[in-house]
This record gives sequence, structure tokens and C-alpha cells, in this order.
Amino acid sequence: EVQLVESGGGLAQPGGSLRLSCAASGFTFGTSAMRWVRQAPGKELQWVSTLYPWGTTSYVDSVKGRFTISRDNAQNTLYLQMNSLKTEDTAVYYCATTVNSGETRGQGTQVTVSS
Repeated sequence: EVQLVESGGGLAQPGGSLRLSCAASGFTFGTSAMRWVRQAPGKELQWVSTLYPWGTTSYVDSVKGRFTISRDNAQNTLYLQMNSLKTEDTAVYYCATTVNSGETRGQGTQVTVSS
């Protein structure tokens, strides 16, 4: 069974930092493209970042230069380092992957950026 479990969310002040983690199991993590998506209150799900198995990364424009996606294949864990946080980054963050043509997301972790 494919499982993704996010952690690391919380409350941060504008300009602060948080690091999200996603523990993966049930599939070959090291050869899978992994991504982060988020959903702000009252808004649709938004793609944030993707990390491909060969190391290429991509980001939505609004987080470029502030967020960094990375992975530890030995620990089957995906990370999202979020710096210079803004109030508009407030959302539930999910890690996701596609296995056998089906998308799987975790339960999400809440990130709230507020002074």
C-alpha cells in the first residue's frame, strides 16, 4: 500500500522558515517523481514543486528562490524547506506521487504564516 505521511507544519511569522517532511512507503521511492502541492482556504489545489529522480527540480513562480525541495532516498523521505515565508503561503501542504497511473497524496500538514 502506498503511504505518504507529512509532518513539520505549524505557525510561522512572515519572513520565517519551516521544513516539511514526507515519509514514503509502499513504492520505489528512489525512482519516483515526487511533488508538493498545497491548498489555501477557499482555493483550489495548487502545485508547488516537483523533484524528479534524476535531480531536476521545478517550482511555481511564487515560491522560486524561497522554497527548496529535496529528498533522502536512504530514508524514503521528501522535504520542502520554506524560507522567507509570506502570509499567502498559508495552506495545507501535501506531498504526492503517481504510482501505476494513480495519484496518491498524504493527509497533509497545516502551514500558517501570521504575525
